[in-house]
Amino acid sequence: MTWQRQQGRSAGFFPLHDLTHFAIERELGLRRAFYGLIAAGWDIEETTGKGPRGPLPPEAYAVERMVGLFDLERAGSAYWSAAEINAHCHGPTVPVEQRLPRPITEDDLDRIRSRISELLARWAVLPSGQSLEVWF
Repeated sequence: MTWQRQQGRSAGFFPLHDLTHFAIERELGLRRAFYGLIAAGWDIEETTGKGPRGPLPPEAYAVERMVGLFDLERAGSAYWSAAEINAHCHGPTVPVEQRLPRPITEDDLDRIRSRISELLARWAVLPSGQSLEVWF
């Protein structure tokens, strides 16, 4: 178990960002990004890649790129197709070691969006001071 206190704008952003990580990693079966690292015993602070554990695994960079795209969607700035996400996270301009293990499909994208919606809905109705538990 690990946790981190956020204040100000970060307090509103990071829970949604982290739940998006969960949805992507869970739906794509990825085990070496944020939640996989937490499950392996990393502390949240270590997931910056600047701690004693050293750099992040390549998969973590790919997932962070993808989460950033969904953060933009949530803000209403974009709505991505699988082809656009693949270009950004798996395309020729992305270093090979930082690509997703495989391109995502429209079916993957539907499952991810569905999981994100479910998690964010659960978060939105959670009473202040309560916890939302997810199992990875």
